[in-house]
Amino acid sequence: MIQIRLFIVLLFLGLGSQNSFSQNYKFKTSGFSVLEKNEKGKWGKWSDLELVNIQVSLDTNKSRIVVYSEIIQLFEIVVYQPIEENDTDIVYSFTCKDNNGEDCTLSIITRKKQGNRKQLYISYDNRIIVYNIFNM
Repeated sequence: MIQIRLFIVLLFLGLGSQNSFSQNYKFKTSGFSVLEKNEKGKWGKWSDLELVNIQVSLDTNKSRIVVYSEIIQLFEIVVYQPIEENDTDIVYSFTCKDNNGEDCTLSIITRKKQGNRKQLYISYDNRIIVYNIFNM
């Protein structure tokens, strides 16, 4: 009986010491496209999808998102926005500052009606970059 109690106490101590409050999510990209505003401030057309195979990391412990492209894109998360969900999408958005101190919004969108396909949108005032992503 003492062995069972000791086992239960050790089990709870082991589980209780885990860092369960932070997580690191890793994604791979399969392609990206860019949308830019023209000189009149109107949105143009999406560029052709370019195939890319790069890693993306969301680290909630360090409050940052890193896109490991040829030039590493580091985004410091300033605000975790509320999750938005509707019939077609689940959207996780983050207000961020990039490597250059420029404000932007990053959104990880799960397309429910497209086989739960995921996309990462990096939105600035004058351009939007979208990456097709999948969990690693």
